Amino acid sequence: MAQKNPSEPFTRVNVDEAEEMMSGDVQVVDVRDPFEYASGHVPGALHIPINPVTGFMSRKGELATDKPIVFVCALGQRSALACEVAASMGFINLFNLEGGTDGWVKAGKPVER
Repeated sequence: MAQKNPSEPFTRVNVDEAEEMMSGDVQVVDVRDPFEYASGHVPGALHIPINPVTGFMSRKGELATDKPIVFVCALGQRSALACEVAASMGFINLFNLEGGTDGWVKAGKPVER
């Protein structure tokens, strides 16, 4: 079940919740390093690496302002950081995929290469 911690500017979602969101109008952003993204990613995910953060921030214009954004990394830690950074830039309606791409793959969900 989606979890909203009042101290965080984002909502944590599990693999099934994220997949359900992705059936609608949502932007998926993979913040992993390029080699990780190339090894397999959530279908349709935009690649904006969080490292370095300054590079991530310079690509602010690529983030959706009119729909929810689901951030994805390997396990859910870097994507949580990306949610925090996006919130600091004024974005709302942010979601973090708990378990990240690893959890996505373990759940048997499709990946693109």
